[in-house]
Amino acid sequence: MTPLTDRGLEFSELLVEVFRVNGLLLAAGDELARPAGLTSARWQILGVVDHEPATVAQIARTMGRTRQTVQQTANALAKAGMITFHDNPRDRRARLIALSPRGRHSLRQVERRQAVWANAIASRVSSAELRATTGTLRDLGDLLEG
Repeated sequence: MTPLTDRGLEFSELLVEVFRVNGLLLAAGDELARPAGLTSARWQILGVVDHEPATVAQIARTMGRTRQTVQQTANALAKAGMITFHDNPRDRRARLIALSPRGRHSLRQVERRQAVWANAIASRVSSAELRATTGTLRDLGDLLEG
């Protein structure tokens, strides 16, 4: 077995914290989304298509998920009346997903709750720490993608 270097150990410890925080964020997201009839996963998809309609593959890339997972969640959102599927003029096989009025209303509900929550959490950490952490995570993501 290859021993970890000091930096390898630091990175491994960072991974454990990222996984822990990810779980906490998903749980918090579910709590924020629940009053609007959503889950974190459904909220994320609505957030992606809020800006413009997108295909399942585009949403999956944006979210770092599999197409199958996004398709299952999109099907549930369509059944709940939160999104609609539209023909895609660029690709007949890949339909576009767009927000329905009900989906937009639910998304706005969650966004209002998330703003209050985010402001409360952010008030306990300095802006410099937030920027540094965001920059580090972005750099690590780029390294992992590259």
